[in-house]
Amino acid sequence: MRFVYLDNNATTPLHEDVIASMNEALALYGNASSMHAFGRDAAFKIEEARSAVADVIGAPSGSIVFTSGASEANNTVFNIFRERIDLGSKRNRIITTEIEHPSIIETVAYLRGRGYRIDLCPVDNTGRVRLDVLERLLAEDVALVSVMFGNNEIGTIQPIKEIVEMAHKVGAYVHSDATQAIGKIEVSMKELGLDYLSLSAHKFYGPKGVGALAVAKGAPFTPYIHGGHQESGRRAGTYNTVAIIGMGVAAGIAKRDRKDEEQRLWKMREMLRKGIIERIPNVVINGNQEHCLPGTLDVSFPHAEGESILLYLDLEGIQVSTGSACASGSLEPSYVLLSSGVDIELAHGSIRFSFGRYNTEDDVAYVLEKLPPIIKRLREMSAL
Repeated sequence: MRFVYLDNNATTPLHEDVIASMNEALALYGNASSMHAFGRDAAFKIEEARSAVADVIGAPSGSIVFTSGASEANNTVFNIFRERIDLGSKRNRIITTEIEHPSIIETVAYLRGRGYRIDLCPVDNTGRVRLDVLERLLAEDVALVSVMFGNNEIGTIQPIKEIVEMAHKVGAYVHSDATQAIGKIEVSMKELGLDYLSLSAHKFYGPKGVGALAVAKGAPFTPYIHGGHQESGRRAGTYNTVAIIGMGVAAGIAKRDRKDEEQRLWKMREMLRKGIIERIPNVVINGNQEHCLPGTLDVSFPHAEGESILLYLDLEGIQVSTGSACASGSLEPSYVLLSSGVDIELAHGSIRFSFGRYNTEDDVAYVLEKLPPIIKRLREMSAL
């Protein structure tokens, strides 16, 4: 059976150079916090990785704090401002959006349940932040604005620069979860003026369980994990040397290949989008079609259940998703689609195709061969 992996927004395979670097790094068993030669060897490699991660997001190397992933990085940012609020700051309100990653949505629910003031800015029917509403929400009591760079389900890219400018006018700090953008579109923390940026290595062909939070100079910081002097006291815990080295190599590759990958991924995405529209009647393309991550295509198929489509495609060797991997245990329709104005039936019948560096145009042709008869069969079976 042929296998076509189109779930790269959930996770990506390790790049072969990353595998080689991690295999070599296994010999670096010294603790990077130790002062002896073995420790210094490990520390040197970690600092090389730090510079590579900083370069791919246009930030100084000293801004990088290694974490277990973007979920920890996101929680760290919210914890910083929770503590400032607890200490009596007059800036006691946080703004985020309705379509953030679950690591932020669930954090918001937790904090709201304990009395913290958090506003969820709505998005339009393409998933873009309603800047008019955001402008009304912004005031001098706002401490933090957190907006995802590019959405993991529908691919919509947010107007981050405008958001930063609006928030800074009232003195608020700005954070962006840029996990899905790395290696796909240009990301420059400095040019955008961001105060915080989160990322995860496994979204750009690095290892799982490692990521980073970039913190701009002068932005407040409070450790989320206490217990050691690592990361200049910003994040305790023995360094995951092998994974950090792998992430550094992946970051270097992402920066090197970004322009070519952006064009290639967009070409395959458009081939699939146009092919689906030509071959399957009555489909809805979700998200913003102008401001969209290359390689991300979210499609709703009325009168066909998304889970059934996924399973039938899986039988043909095609791996896709019905939404965020972090919410895959739920049978509820995507909150991202619902927040974008998609009705419940369409949301239930949505599939996310997400391309990566190992996909080819032949993969697109194979999907366009197998998908139409699956949709036809499911619609014939549907009571609707």
